[in-house]
Amino acid sequence: MILRFFPSKLESPGCQKQFARNYLPTGEEKPQLQSWKRTFVVALVWIVLNAIIGVLYYTRVITVDILVLISLAYGVCDMICILFFCPFQTWFMKNRCCTDCRIYNWDFAMMFTPFIFIPHYYTWSLLGMSLLLLLRWEITLRRHPERFAENTNACVSCKNCNEKLCAHKKQLQIFIKKNKELLRAKGSKLIESIKKDNQKKR
Repeated sequence: MILRFFPSKLESPGCQKQFARNYLPTGEEKPQLQSWKRTFVVALVWIVLNAIIGVLYYTRVITVDILVLISLAYGVCDMICILFFCPFQTWFMKNRCCTDCRIYNWDFAMMFTPFIFIPHYYTWSLLGMSLLLLLRWEITLRRHPERFAENTNACVSCKNCNEKLCAHKKQLQIFIKKNKELLRAKGSKLIESIKKDNQKKR
């Protein structure tokens, strides 16, 4: 998280577009940003989801240990979103890829949201730093929207992308489509073998 506060070549360009050094003007003056309504829906869905988790915690259906596991699961899901499939991109934001994502730097704040229910200096320090990172991202977006849009910042264009994460996602999607029937057949065979093993054990 500390790295995210400063320009760094070690970080993804998607979360580095807020910095002036990563702004390459295209000549366009009006940035075409993703809809604030879509952003609001994502925030609302996330708040509702974690509110439900909070209710489960305060009614003692789940424990502190489960809250920590949920936070860890969010971290794993974040990597899945980057490498394989992102529901926020596909269902809500409708953005091209991670590089031009409007909510890229929300990841740590989302990851540590369950820690709001765990009053401890360690959990709240992680949550607090993630919220500061989110706040800085949003303030920069308000002050310099031209850095976040592809039509005004060439740095976030496909031409200047070095990661090519979207290519990996597309390859995976094409592979799944081509091998859907094969995967189904293998899956059914696996289920049958498991059933047979269970019957033998009985």
